[in-house]
Amino acid sequence: MGEMTVTTLEGRQRPTTSPIAGEGDDREGRNLLRRLRTPRRPRLWFEILLIAVSYWTYSLIRNAVPEQKSEALRNADWIWDVEHTLGIAVERSVNHAVDSVTWLIVGMNYYYATLHFVVTLGVLVWLYRSHPGRYAATRLVLFATTAVALLGYYLYPLAPPRLMPGGDFIDTVIVHNTWGSMASGDLKSMSNQYAAMPSMHIGWSLWCGLTIFALASVPWAKVLGLLYPAATLIVIVATANHFWLDAVGGMICLAFGYAVARLWYGRLPYTLPQQIP
Repeated sequence: MGEMTVTTLEGRQRPTTSPIAGEGDDREGRNLLRRLRTPRRPRLWFEILLIAVSYWTYSLIRNAVPEQKSEALRNADWIWDVEHTLGIAVERSVNHAVDSVTWLIVGMNYYYATLHFVVTLGVLVWLYRSHPGRYAATRLVLFATTAVALLGYYLYPLAPPRLMPGGDFIDTVIVHNTWGSMASGDLKSMSNQYAAMPSMHIGWSLWCGLTIFALASVPWAKVLGLLYPAATLIVIVATANHFWLDAVGGMICLAFGYAVARLWYGRLPYTLPQQIP
């Protein structure tokens, strides 16, 4: 098997090797991988189902992580000490200063509770409609970022500043009786209270901001894209839901997400063709 004979001019038969069967399999495998890596036009029903199932799974796993209160509080004390050493432990001052302006802190409470989802979904819809060639790769960044964050919640339970005993932080949702936050008030039993590291408010908002900055065609939209994660950083600190270093954790997760997309597609998502041929 695998050989055939040919007759030379001298009349002698010489074996010649036929193509190896495995080469065809390898070629088919490479073609399949190439097809998987080639951007395709997204299908609306599939995207809605994928996002819904993914977020449900993310919430389920995040909230299933044991609430290791004692370890989470020890980690919070350690983070607070590190920030004091670095000279950046100003979260309490920001929290008290913003809380003294009622309309501002109430607005930030609602910002924290709603824009995290609204803006992220809005950017996904915009990508789907206006940048279908870049949609799948950019979505992969978001999904990979969120997936690796789950490891952080499991491996490093962390109490937010508002739950630190003796930390003198103000839980602004409770004080001002605002609705919507899963981290405080009546809904806190539905969410893991000790999953502050990394901050996905920063991971998602920075993903939104970079995407808008890279792909928007008008300058004012690019500026808004950069302002959004900056404003989110202030909000998560002012409401005492995160330390500065939680934001750094979110940025590291986002960098991982971009690395995954870069490895899979061979280039950054924003450099892919805007439209599907």
